[in-house]
Amino acid sequence: YGNAVANGAQIAVDELNAKGGLQFELNAQDDEHDPEKSINAYNNLLDWGAQMILGCVTTNPCIAVGAQAYEDRVFMLTPSASSVDVTADKDNVYQVCFTDPAQGTASAEYIAAHKLASKVAVIYNNADAYSTGIYQTFDAKAKELGLEIVAVSTFTDETTDFSVQVTAAKEAGAELVFLPIYYTPASMILKQADTMGFKPTFFGVDGMDGILAIEGFDTSLAEGLMMLTPFAADAKDEKTASFVAKYEEKCGVVPNQFAADAYDGIYALAAACEKAGVTAETPVEEACDMLIAAFQEIQVEGLTGTMTWSDTGAVTKTPIAVVIKDGAYVSAE
Repeated sequence: YGNAVANGAQIAVDELNAKGGLQFELNAQDDEHDPEKSINAYNNLLDWGAQMILGCVTTNPCIAVGAQAYEDRVFMLTPSASSVDVTADKDNVYQVCFTDPAQGTASAEYIAAHKLASKVAVIYNNADAYSTGIYQTFDAKAKELGLEIVAVSTFTDETTDFSVQVTAAKEAGAELVFLPIYYTPASMILKQADTMGFKPTFFGVDGMDGILAIEGFDTSLAEGLMMLTPFAADAKDEKTASFVAKYEEKCGVVPNQFAADAYDGIYALAAACEKAGVTAETPVEEACDMLIAAFQEIQVEGLTGTMTWSDTGAVTKTPIAVVIKDGAYVSAE
């Protein structure tokens, strides 16, 4: 995810700089999905002279850095950290991706509206704020819509054997298994289900994006996997086609939604800078207040949708559903 974000952001920076006007320089630091290391990366960026941050990539580092940036008055726009805890009680942190509650609610609504299943199992990471947040809102909305949740199983970051969780879903007669988790544990669950001859519909959220790129993973196991995402690389509009072509040329792979979110994030920061009058000479603390005000006024037409922001930092845009067919993401509509 970090590499995708860095690459997508750099493409946007290169495009903006080629147009003239306000020029941007990108410094990508690796926080290794570690809250402590993320603070070190943040301090490195401040020493370098960063005026604003497109980050962090994942939720827990973003919570840690966001708290420090709030004290320092540094503006942050995370492309991909989706927990409401990221922005809670911090006026300086905004999001490009839709929030965990929105993903949970939208997933339940999509499953119900398209009559994908009546009996649903859930497997989620109860040690992760991202996964737990999505599960909680999914559970509430599913019950409201009359979806029967027949099994709920949990795991932690250290779990490598998912036989108990998959067995619970299978024995409960689940027709669909909802996975509000990242792609690495999801790949293990798909392998376990295949071993057991369990073939429900698997339905994930944005953390699932990237499963096709796991080294050594048999992508045939993901055939038919559905997920909600704000970006589909096979979309035919000119903006998406151009971005995908540039990304493939630069990186040799098809971009995932995190690359697209980062690309949109750079353009959002540029729009806010233009709206607020932020320049290369604007002190970081002043830039923070100027960008906070600007983000509540701008509208950005991005790869991942038309975006506006509330004063809580949450973005408004609509997710779409994709399904994996023949080893590629395609629209589920």
